[in-house]
Amino acid sequence: MAHGEYKVPSGKLVVADLELSADAAVIARASISGDFFLEPDDALEDLNAALSGLSADASREDIASAVRASLPEGALMIGFDEAAVATAVRRAL
Repeated sequence: MAHGEYKVPSGKLVVADLELSADAAVIARASISGDFFLEPDDALEDLNAALSGLSADASREDIASAVRASLPEGALMIGFDEAAVATAVRRAL
């Protein structure tokens, strides 16, 4: 299990808990949590699913893009953004 955190300046805490593949090359499972708000609630499942399967070498930009693409139209990220998720994930990796 890999763990990373990022506190958004004047914002919320984003926590990334990751399980890596046996060879540590790929994110096998991701769980993003924190004191942020995400609407609709089930968008968090989409966000976590978007991170699963990404290379452990994925850049911050690639991670942010995957998060952005995974969220349903109209989803609201309150107190954080895809860059904050990407920072927490990179810190975990």
